[in-house]
Amino acid sequence: MQKRAPGSATFQNPIKRPCHETPPNSDLITLLNLSLSLPLSKTSCSRNSSSDSSMEDAYARSVTEVLEAFGVDPTKGLTDFQAVENAKIYGRNVLPQEGSTPFWKLILKQFDDLLVKILIVAAIVSFVLALIDGETGLAAFLEPSVILMILAANAAVGVITETNAEKALEELRAYQADVATVLRNGCLSILPATDLVPGDIVEVGVGCKVPADMRMVEMLSNQLRVDQAILTGESCSVAKELESTLATNAVHQDKTNILFSGTIVVAGRARAIVVGVGSNTAMGSIRDAMLRTGDEATPLKKKLDEFGTFLAKVIAGICVSVWVVNIGHFRDPSHGGFLRGAIHYFKIAVALAVAAIPEGLPAVVTTCLALGTKRMARMNAIVRSLPSVETLGCTTVICSDKTGTLTTNMMSVSKICVVRSPHHGTITTEYTVSGTTYAPEGRIFDAEGIQVEFPAHFPCLLHISMCSALCNESTLQYNPDKGNYDKIGESTEVALRVLAEKVGLPGYDSMPSALNMLSKHERASYCNHYWENQFKKVSLLEFSRDRKMMSVLCSRKQQEIMFSKGAPESIISRCSNILCNDDGSVVPLTTAIRAELESRFHSLAGKETLRCLALALKRMPMGQQTLSFEDERELTFIGLVGMLDPPRKEVRNAIMSCMSAGIRVIVVTGDNKSTAESLCHQIGAFDLEDFSGRSYTASEFEELPAMQQTLALQRMVLFTRVEPSHKKMLVEALQHQNEVVAMTGDGVNDAPALKKADIGIAMGSGTAVAKSASDMVLADDNFASIVVAVAEGRAIYNNTKQFIRYMISSNIGEVVCIFVAAVLGMPETLVPVQLLWVNLVTDGLPATAIGFNKPDSNVMMAKPRKINEAVVTGWLFFRYLVIGAYVGLATIVGYIWWFVYSNNGPKLPYYDLVNFDTCSTRETTYPCSIFGDRHPSTVSMTVLVVVEMFNALNNLSENQSLFTIPPWSNLWLLASIVLTMILHMLILLLHCLGQSGLLFFIFLFLL
Repeated sequence: MQKRAPGSATFQNPIKRPCHETPPNSDLITLLNLSLSLPLSKTSCSRNSSSDSSMEDAYARSVTEVLEAFGVDPTKGLTDFQAVENAKIYGRNVLPQEGSTPFWKLILKQFDDLLVKILIVAAIVSFVLALIDGETGLAAFLEPSVILMILAANAAVGVITETNAEKALEELRAYQADVATVLRNGCLSILPATDLVPGDIVEVGVGCKVPADMRMVEMLSNQLRVDQAILTGESCSVAKELESTLATNAVHQDKTNILFSGTIVVAGRARAIVVGVGSNTAMGSIRDAMLRTGDEATPLKKKLDEFGTFLAKVIAGICVSVWVVNIGHFRDPSHGGFLRGAIHYFKIAVALAVAAIPEGLPAVVTTCLALGTKRMARMNAIVRSLPSVETLGCTTVICSDKTGTLTTNMMSVSKICVVRSPHHGTITTEYTVSGTTYAPEGRIFDAEGIQVEFPAHFPCLLHISMCSALCNESTLQYNPDKGNYDKIGESTEVALRVLAEKVGLPGYDSMPSALNMLSKHERASYCNHYWENQFKKVSLLEFSRDRKMMSVLCSRKQQEIMFSKGAPESIISRCSNILCNDDGSVVPLTTAIRAELESRFHSLAGKETLRCLALALKRMPMGQQTLSFEDERELTFIGLVGMLDPPRKEVRNAIMSCMSAGIRVIVVTGDNKSTAESLCHQIGAFDLEDFSGRSYTASEFEELPAMQQTLALQRMVLFTRVEPSHKKMLVEALQHQNEVVAMTGDGVNDAPALKKADIGIAMGSGTAVAKSASDMVLADDNFASIVVAVAEGRAIYNNTKQFIRYMISSNIGEVVCIFVAAVLGMPETLVPVQLLWVNLVTDGLPATAIGFNKPDSNVMMAKPRKINEAVVTGWLFFRYLVIGAYVGLATIVGYIWWFVYSNNGPKLPYYDLVNFDTCSTRETTYPCSIFGDRHPSTVSMTVLVVVEMFNALNNLSENQSLFTIPPWSNLWLLASIVLTMILHMLILLLHCLGQSGLLFFIFLFLL
C-alpha cells in the first residue's frame, strides 16, 4: 500500500539521515530523519540569475546525456560545492517578486482621461476666478470641491480595481512546493524547495507536489502517474516514463518524461533530476506570459473615451465662441472695466464647460454596471471587473475550456457490459449508469431502459461492486465546507468507488431508504467500507505498463480471492472462465464469447470513446499470503465498465443559444483530438458529422501558412493538444480579426489567456490564479451561465446607451440655454452650482433608473453589435441636438417669463433684459440690482428639471414610443422621477439656505 511521500510535508529546517546506499522506502527515510534530527547546514543563495536553463531539451535526451550534462552521479547526487556553483549560475528556485506599481502612480493614472482633465481645469479656473472676484471662505470652494469630490470617488474605484489585478501573480506562488526529498553527497535529505538547483536528484511519491521541472531518471515503483491538469487541462492523470521523447515541436503533453513544477504525483514513486528552476519552469513561463499581457480597455470604455474626445472639442469650440462673440461687451459699464468684463465672460465659458460635461456620467455608469453585477451574481456569474459586464454584450467568440466547463470534470462510469449466459440468444447485455458527479447518487438501467431496483442481486453487478471497492487505492470523502465530494487518487479509481455505491449492497442494506438515512459523510463510502470490512487485503500487485493491470489478494472466512482490473485486452487474454449474470454460474470462456467481448470493448472504446476497464477474479489456494505475476492467469471474467468525463446536460442548449445570437463557440482543450471530437458529438450542438477543416491540434495549426491560418480561425470549432502559449496565441489571432473574445478556464495554465481575452471567465472551482486573472467567475462552473450572462450584458449595454443619451441630451439643453443667453446678451440663466445640482441629482436618479429598463424579448436573437459601433452615432447626436435645443429654449423662455410677464417679477421690456449691462447708463423705473436676483434662475432650473423628467420617459426605448412601451414598464424610473421632484421642491422650500444649502444637498446625495 502506497503512503504519502515525505516530500509533501512541511519542515522548517532541513534534516539529514546517516549516509548509506539508496534506502528501500521513502517512509523509512522520514522515520530516520525525524528520530535522528541531525542538523544540516543549509545552502542559501543570495544571487538570483535570470540565466536560461541549459537543459530546455532534456525531454529529448537520454537519462545518461542529462546526467552527464550536469556532471551528477545518480547514486550520490550533487556535492555541496556543485550545488553552490549551480545556484550561482541558475539562481534560486523561486518565482521572482515583481515590483508593484507605486500607489501614487495608480492614483495619477485614474486622472489620465480627457473629460477628467477638463473638469479639473474647470474646477481650478472656477476657484481662481472666485479669488479674483474677492470671494473667500466656502463660496470660493463651492463648485471646485464638488467636482473634485466626484473625481476622487471615481479614482478610488479605479485604484481598488487595479490593485486586485496584481493578486494573480502572487497567488501563482501557492503552486510551488514547500519541501523536497533531495539526494546530495550520497544522502537523502528533506530541504526547502527553494534550495533546489539544476542537477539535483529528487525523489517523489504519492501526494508530492513536484518542486521544480525535472527529468525522470529512475522508476522506484511499477509506474508513476501525475495529475498535471492545472498546467495542461488534461482530464486524466498522465503516466510518466524514462524514455526520451522523439516528437517534433513537442508540447507539454508530449513530454512524458518531464515532471512539471506544481503538479501532483497521484501514483507510484520515482527519482528525477532537476532541469529547470524558478522562472525557467513551465510555471515560470506562465508568470512571464501574464507579465507581458497588458490590460485592454473594454469596448464601452473605448467608445466613452472617443465620445469624450469629441465632446471636449465641441465644448472647447462653444466656450471660445461665447468668449469671442462677447468681446464687444467687455467694456460695458456694468463690468467695471475691460479686464473685469473679460473675466465675467470667461466665467460664463467655464459654466458652459460645467454644463456640457456630464459630471454624473462616471458615477451613473458605475452604478448601472454594479446593479447589473448584482443581478448576474444571482445567476451564478460573479463579476470581478465592472466594465466587463457590458463587454459580454458584444462578445463574438467564446473560447471554452473542455474539462470542467463543458464537462463535469468528474470521471463517471456510464456503461457496464456483462455476460448473461452462453445459452442465451444475446450473449452480452449492457447497463446504463446515471449520475455525472462523485456524489453516490445515481440509478442503474437495463438494456431496455428500465431501472434496476436492486442491482446487487445480480451476480455480475455484485462482483463488479466488490472488485471496484477492493482493487482500488483511491479515497472518496464528503467536504462539508465546499458541500461536495472530494477525491484523492486516480479519477478512474474514484469512478469505480462511486459505482460501488450506486450498485449498493445485497440484502436489506441495499434498500435506498436505509442508505439515504446516512449522513453525507457516512454515505460517501459506506458500501466501499462494507466490502473492505468483509475482506482483508493481504497482498497487492501494482499496475505496470507491460501488464496493464493490477491485482489484490483478499481473505474472507478462510477464502482467498484475487480481484484484478486493467485494460480489457490484457484482462480478457488472461481469462479462461466467465461469470454469468443470469444465474451466477461460472462457465468456460469460448472463442465466440471472447470475440463478442472484444467487439463490445471496441464499440465502447471506439464509437462511444469511453475509457474502458475489465474486471476479473480468481479463487486462490487457502492460506496464500503473496501474489506473483504467474497468479494472473486462468481468471474469471466479471464485466466491462466504460467511463467518461460526462458533458453537462445544459451545455447543448447553451451552445445553440450562442449560435442563434451570432456567437461562435470554440472548444479549447489539452486533451487529444479524438476525445474532444467525441465530446462534441455527445453534446450534439455543433451538428457536424465530420470535423475535418473544423478541428485542429496546436501543432497542426502552427504548421499552416498564414493565409490558411486566417481561414482556419473563421471555421474552427475545436483546438486540441494546447498548452498555455497556444491559448494566448488563439485569443490574439481572433482579436486581430476584430473578434471580441471571451475565454473560459480554471487552471493555472489558463491565466495568461484569461488576462489577454476581452473578458476572461474563470470557474468557481478553479485555481486562485485563474480567478485573479479573470474578469468574471462562474460560481457553478456551468457554461450555460455564460449564455445568461451574455444576455444580461446585452441588456445592460442597451440600457447604458439609453441613460448616456439621456444625460447627453440634457446637457445639450443646458449648453443651449447658456449659449443662447450669452449671445442674446441676457444675465446668467443658470449658475454653476445649479448646473451641478441638475447634472448630479435631478439627472442622476432617472439615469440610474433607466438601467432597470426591461431587456428586449429578442435580445439573444440579434447579432453581436460591432466593436466599432459608437455609443452616440451621428444621426443620434443630431436627434439629441434637436431635443437639447427645445430643452434649452424652454429654460430660456422660463427665465424671460419671470422678468417680462410674472406678477412677482419686474415686468421689464424685453429690450431692457437683453441690454441689462447698460442699465447703469439709462434712466429706469427699477433698480439695476434686479438682474442679480436668483428667482429667475430658480424658475429656469425648475423648467429644466421638469422638461428633463419628460425626456427621461422618452428613453424607455431607443426607437419605440410610449404607446408601445408604457411608463409603468419601469417602475424604478417612475419612482426616481417622483423622488427627484420631491428633492427639487425641498430645495425650493429651503431657498433661504442659498448656494450653501444647495451644496449641502449635493454632498448628501453623493455620500
